[in-house]
Amino acid sequence: MFGSSNGSAMPTQINSQKRSFLVIDAMDAPHRGRIIRLRLQGGQPPVLRDFKGAVLQARSPEGEGETLRVTGFFLPGGRPSDARLSRTGRVDLLVETGDGLNPPRVSARWEVTGPSQ
Repeated sequence: MFGSSNGSAMPTQINSQKRSFLVIDAMDAPHRGRIIRLRLQGGQPPVLRDFKGAVLQARSPEGEGETLRVTGFFLPGGRPSDARLSRTGRVDLLVETGDGLNPPRVSARWEVTGPSQ
């Protein structure tokens, strides 16, 4: 009985762990939005399909917040893959603000959480 209780608690702990990324580089995209390079800080590595159209929460070191919507992947180093993301913990994304009206302010050293697990 103790073993089954312990075994069922473990997946809950893994699923409730929050994914967080550090923005290691950010620049304006050529047409609109922003390109952000993320490095996984905590949580399980997501699969790429989790990012398609995802909403992410960004927070600056000073505490300013911003909602971002993923519009695509930035492909300077070749096609992204789940294996590369799992191995390196890095992914390059094209993002816009949640409302799509204002340019994103997200910059290096911001923390990004999501996509939801």
